Amino acid sequence: MQIIPVLNCAHRDEVLERVSVAKTFLPEGEFLHVDVADGVFTFHKTWNDMAGWAALQLPFPLEIHLMVEHPETWIAPWLAVGAKRFIVHAETIDQDSFREIAAQCKANDVELMLSSNPETLPEDLTPYLHEVSQFQVLCVNPGFAGQKFLPLTMEKVKWLKEAIPHAIIEVDGGITPETAKWAKEAGADIATTATYIFGNEDPASAYEELKSI
Repeated sequence: MQIIPVLNCAHRDEVLERVSVAKTFLPEGEFLHVDVADGVFTFHKTWNDMAGWAALQLPFPLEIHLMVEHPETWIAPWLAVGAKRFIVHAETIDQDSFREIAAQCKANDVELMLSSNPETLPEDLTPYLHEVSQFQVLCVNPGFAGQKFLPLTMEKVKWLKEAIPHAIIEVDGGITPETAKWAKEAGADIATTATYIFGNEDPASAYEELKSI
């Protein structure tokens, strides 16, 4: 299973610390996932100083999870930082803003993934099923890292895999070896995690353990 470590950080120093740890185990060219929370769509806010992010010159391609209102306004700034994949929430877009985001991604040769909150019904994603081939299923409420995995979200993974067999499906939130196995059995291809890796005494071993699933 592909595993992508997550940066869900409120401060620059925390970003630097976790990037330093990631460099010890994450192969060159593998994605690093950045949670971008605006404190409006979410209950908390992550470090979103764009000049500060650009100055870091991170050595990994970035998967940017936009847990924000009006995600179309966040694309250009993160492209400048090194974004190679954007994740936008179905709850924050309409057909017009989605087309704008998709056009920006296509013009810059970056990937686009559609996410949805646990309570969002699979049927609500129907308008976008033929517009995107990558989906994220959020297995916790958007916001803080360390939340408990919601098993019912696996029904959405199964629904998506049945609706679009070739779809790439990522699960995010509450990922441990046990929940990663459930997700893979349901049809997920990718799992992201902050706590299980960066909260572990041996982050490299935790990463390899999850990858082996």
